[in-house]
Parts: sequence; C-alpha cells; structure tokens
Amino acid sequence: MPREGTGPDFIESLARGLEVISAFDPERPVMALTEVATATGLARPTVRRILLTLEELGYVRSDDRGFALTPRVLELGVAYVRSMGLWDVARPHMQRLVAQTNESCSIAQLDGSDIVYVARVAVPKIVTLAVQIGTRFPALQTSLGKVQLAALSTEEADQVLAEPTRSGLEPRWQPDRAERDTELREVRARGWALTDEQLAPGIRSVAAPLRDGTGRVIAGINVNAHAAETSVDWLLDHHLPLLLQTAGNISADFARLAEVPHVTVPAAP
Repeated sequence: MPREGTGPDFIESLARGLEVISAFDPERPVMALTEVATATGLARPTVRRILLTLEELGYVRSDDRGFALTPRVLELGVAYVRSMGLWDVARPHMQRLVAQTNESCSIAQLDGSDIVYVARVAVPKIVTLAVQIGTRFPALQTSLGKVQLAALSTEEADQVLAEPTRSGLEPRWQPDRAERDTELREVRARGWALTDEQLAPGIRSVAAPLRDGTGRVIAGINVNAHAAETSVDWLLDHHLPLLLQTAGNISADFARLAEVPHVTVPAAP
C-alpha cells in the first residue's frame, strides 16, 4: 500500500492506518507494538498513535499479549458490499443454490490481478483453503477470476494481470501467454469457467459471470467443491445448469434494482 500519494489531497496518515489494519492476518492475529512496527516498516511512535486511535474507535483491542483487530473491522468490507446492493439481491438465490447442490457458493470481484470474495454461503466441507469475506486469490487460477478476465479485452487483461498478486499464494497452474489467452477465449465463448485444482490441490469449481443492467460483468459467482467428493462430470452436468440459472436470476434482479428510483425522504422535524 503506498504511503505517498501523487497529489496534495493524499492523506498519508489514513494510508498508514489502513496499512496497520492490513498487517494482521491468521498467522499474526495478535501482535505487540514492535511486531506491528516491523510488519509495516513504520516507526514505533507512529504505530502506537495509530493503534491507540483505532482502539478508541473500536477497531482494535489490546491486552497483555498485544493488539488484535475487533469484529468491527468487518463493517468496512460489509459497507462496500451493501453499498452495491449486491448481497441483498444475491443472498436468497445463493441460499437456494446451496440447498440444491449441497456445495458452498461465493461471489467475488476483480481487484488488480486478484479476486476478492464479497459474499459467501458456505456448507461444512473438507477444504484445503480457508475462504471468507475478504479472502484474496490470484484471479487467473480461479473460476471466479476467469469469467471476469474473459470479459476484458486482451489489452485490459494484460494490464490487470501485470499487477503483482497480493494473495500471498503461489498457484499450481502457471500458464504461458498463449495458454492463458486460449483459456480465456474458451471461457468467453461458452459463458462459464471451470477450475480443476489449478489454484491448489483439491479445489474444483465452476463459475458464471454476474452482469448489471447494461450487460457489463460486475462479479463472478461459483459453486466450489472438493475434488475427492465431486467429479468434474457431476460439477458440469448437475451443478453448472443450476449455477447458470442462479447467475441469470441475480443479474436480472440486480438490473431491476438499479432501475428503481431512489428517493431520499427527510426526517420528520
């Protein structure tokens, strides 16, 4: 995360605060002041002021072991999802799909060369990768990423994929340029994407694009399965038709929502 902007309106202290929040992860859920300073490369006095400010705002708590994030941090991500209205529209459709397939269902959006999960309805399964709201994976090796990359022009895809991943994950599949372009052309032609253990062992999924009222792809939705439990044939023959129907229903509902006039009613005096 850059700490120096390109213009006079860049707020460096805000950038540093977000960097401190981002320093916490599953391997470091609790950190001492010195550990946070080391992880961010910021001076200890600066980190101390940021952590105390975040603690006063309710985003961080402290005890004898050190500092840790609080659940209130989730409000930052949820605010984004709710501002789109996508979660409210998608939730009943996702729940219905999960009931039909007995597999987890997720929605993710592109962020640079990664996807970021913004909605999920999960079922208990054997998985090799933990997924939750905010989880980040390399886009090209996921079905959710493929359906969104396929909607871009070749030049746009080149630009997006040139950005380094921030997922911290090294995917199994490392295609060259020709193999990548062939894969995305196939996804574009058929309208859905399959990933079969290209991201990590045991991870198998199929995804479809979600569109707004103009037809623009705004996200991807998938059904995720474990390779030891669900064959590719079953994923494509049974789950895929249900997924495509769900994606179409969500896209239609989202388009209708965008057409509804939004009127602000002033509060009564």
